[in-house]
Amino acid sequence: MAQQIEQEQQDTELVAFAAACKKASRVVAGLDGAAKDRLLRDMADRLVASEVDILAANGIDMDNARENGLSSAMIDRLALSTERIAGMADALREVAALPDPVGEVTRMWRRPNGIEVGRVRIPLGVICMIYESRPNVTVDAAGLCLKAGNGVILRGGKEAFHTNHALAAVLRAVLNEHGVPGEAVSLVPTTDRAAMNTLLTLESLIDLVIPRGGEGLIRYVAKTSQIPVIKHYKGVCHLYVHADAEIDMALNLLIDGKASRPGVCNALETLLVHRDIAPRFLERAGALLREKGVTVRGCAETRDLLPWAEPADEADYDAEFLDLILAVRVVDDYDAAVAHIHRFGSDHTEVICTRDYRVSRAFVRDVNASVVMVNASSRFSDGGQLGLGAEIGISTTRLHAYGPMGLVSLTTQKFVVFGDGQTRHRAAIESK
Repeated sequence: MAQQIEQEQQDTELVAFAAACKKASRVVAGLDGAAKDRLLRDMADRLVASEVDILAANGIDMDNARENGLSSAMIDRLALSTERIAGMADALREVAALPDPVGEVTRMWRRPNGIEVGRVRIPLGVICMIYESRPNVTVDAAGLCLKAGNGVILRGGKEAFHTNHALAAVLRAVLNEHGVPGEAVSLVPTTDRAAMNTLLTLESLIDLVIPRGGEGLIRYVAKTSQIPVIKHYKGVCHLYVHADAEIDMALNLLIDGKASRPGVCNALETLLVHRDIAPRFLERAGALLREKGVTVRGCAETRDLLPWAEPADEADYDAEFLDLILAVRVVDDYDAAVAHIHRFGSDHTEVICTRDYRVSRAFVRDVNASVVMVNASSRFSDGGQLGLGAEIGISTTRLHAYGPMGLVSLTTQKFVVFGDGQTRHRAAIESK
């Protein structure tokens, strides 16, 4: 009984918490572009000035993460440094420099009856971010949501609890100084799953949920939520080295895509190599991968060329390793490569290396991932790298947004109609 009363009290508090964010979001929606840009630039400066406090909080989380045996990928995402704090601040400045999408008229047309119909961008309202490990999401989400005129509810994971509180405190202090309610950036004060479940029922107060983290978290949120959810289950990203690829270029794409930061969703997980180029390419690729500490799991033909490689099974080609592990398959031709991607791809990012223009155009046409790249590293599949400013998430579900989501993806469009007294049916009052 006591537990039920406690849960009911927590639910009541969460409803009030979300309602306060909804109310604050209306204040943010009323800010003009210049006011929002000043706010974001001040937030960036304050983050840098608060580095000591932020790193101290992050140090507590890092110690706890090691004690609790978090994976190397999770620890890498959790860790902050002077450089990463500066990067978060720069991301806020980049968002401030972007054109304000709110109020943009994207299209106007005239109907035969003389009415003018338009589409105008407006804020979505309140965005709920549910994320694991990455404290930069706290800052990126706040900056993007505020610039797009939204409020944001942040529910970070327990592994980043102290870091997220330190970051949110800085952002809320700047909001208050600018006369904007701090509740526009609301950090859920508990990491209790029951609290998350309650938030996912508040469809009258929250307009969109964006989960960021492991596949298990995202599937749980998608299954539980009564609110629309942006989904991105995993990033099984492929590099296909075509028969006429420039070998040095393909090697650079491979090493950057796999070894530069293996614990992120735009890292390469599978290498597909055309049979005609495999002997020449894999000899050099294998040496570089071993040098970088990458474990190769390959098909029989790959192991003939790289005897030290481990055998690959079907599960390896479906895996998001998030580690220095690479699945490799030698394929007969272009069609076999595309068929493999269709079977095992996750709609995230796919790369081809080729000098044949017709093949590159076919790849862009045939592969429907959210990001398709020709002769460029998979690591560019990122909102900042694609010119969106900071990235709030990646959608691989094609509805509302597809691919890296930046500022514009946090708006929707309403219809605006201008008339001169037109009625759909005969006027009720006839002129005399």
